[in-house]
Amino acid sequence: MLIDNVTISVRAGNGGDGKAAFNSNMMSLGPVGGDGGKGGDVYCEGVSDLSALAQFRNKKEVKTENGGNGRGQSVDGTDGDDLTLKIPVGTVITNIETGAVSEIVKIGERVLIARGGRGGIGNFKFRSATNTSPKEFTRGKPGEGFTTRLELKLIADVGLVGLPNAGKSSLLNELTNAKSKVANYPFTTLEPNLGVYYELVLADIPGLIEGASAGKGLGVKFLQHIERTKIIFHLISTESEDPSAEYAIIRKELESYSKELAAKPEFIFITKSDLVSAEDLKNKLVALKKISRNAIAISIHDEASIAGVKKILNKIKSEK
Repeated sequence: MLIDNVTISVRAGNGGDGKAAFNSNMMSLGPVGGDGGKGGDVYCEGVSDLSALAQFRNKKEVKTENGGNGRGQSVDGTDGDDLTLKIPVGTVITNIETGAVSEIVKIGERVLIARGGRGGIGNFKFRSATNTSPKEFTRGKPGEGFTTRLELKLIADVGLVGLPNAGKSSLLNELTNAKSKVANYPFTTLEPNLGVYYELVLADIPGLIEGASAGKGLGVKFLQHIERTKIIFHLISTESEDPSAEYAIIRKELESYSKELAAKPEFIFITKSDLVSAEDLKNKLVALKKISRNAIAISIHDEASIAGVKKILNKIKSEK
């Protein structure tokens, strides 16, 4: 199961303490206390692995190394190692305590989420012409610590939506190298799947049923993943007795969840066109064309209809 929303405790390392020490070598008297090392920072870095948040299923606290304490003979403490959390591209990072929000939108992009504490100052740096034997030193500063929410929202050019068993996974597999599970029963797909058609990213969004925006079925868990898609492909099976009613169900859920989402450009595909008679298909397509002129009938077993879908994708690609 895809883990797409986790809350973790993040703590950067504390700075090491400065040192008060004096040179014990003859003819070299004076302060030689070193500075403390800096505490390690915590970063997030974007990766393409959608399952990357699963690492936090049982690990709810992450922290970095503290800086080392300063030592005598002007030896500074070592800096604590930084920690980089690998998270999926499309993850929104929310600092629950401060309300600060950042997000990862590119592979390799790094965001600092907790800064390590500064190291303390050793007595060597307190020396002066009037204070040749200072005993002062400072303690290291504590590292930042926050409760952080990581929420994955897929970034895709095209989102495939529809009631369960509408043929979304089959179309994704046909257009891309995705290997989504396909079977003739509802909720075959339990997590989003991505595929790439040239440079276009297509996302198969599962689990939408009537009442999804209120949490029914797989609910809002997957509605959030359509928010960032630029265009919606709405799939409706020809096996439906009333395609217009099915269309209205999903449209209602999109509008209830987000007005911006509902306003995105949309194409309607009546799928599995090979499973019904030509007359039945025509009647259902006419009904959908009254809703949108962008309604077309397709079947993964009909090369001509798939070529029509590719033509639409090519146009989208050329306009990017």
